[in-house]
Amino acid sequence: MKSKSKYYLLLHIIILIYSVSGVFSKLAGAKPFMSIYFFVFYALVLFMLMVYAFGWQKVIKYLPLTTAYANKAITVVWGIVFGILFFHETIGIKDIIGAVIIISGVLLYVRSDEEGEIE
Repeated sequence: MKSKSKYYLLLHIIILIYSVSGVFSKLAGAKPFMSIYFFVFYALVLFMLMVYAFGWQKVIKYLPLTTAYANKAITVVWGIVFGILFFHETIGIKDIIGAVIIISGVLLYVRSDEEGEIE
């Protein structure tokens, strides 16, 4: 498991990068179409997605694809966090319960995936 720890960390870093691209996308959508700010934010979206794509390819070489995709559900949790931090959105108890369910599901899946491995 220790050898996979760095790939889980890399996986969550690239998932975070993927989530940040959504922030830039929302910021681009709030700017006038074809303005310099629109292009800057849109370029940031494309850059973040490019970094994500390269990182994703690296990660799936070392982790099972099912594990990587199960962890990708964390993007929803990051979306809630970024909505609060950057866009002053409010969250309710249903959002919190949903985030806890997602995190629990990912942890359960990763744990069961590790137990099922043959060394």
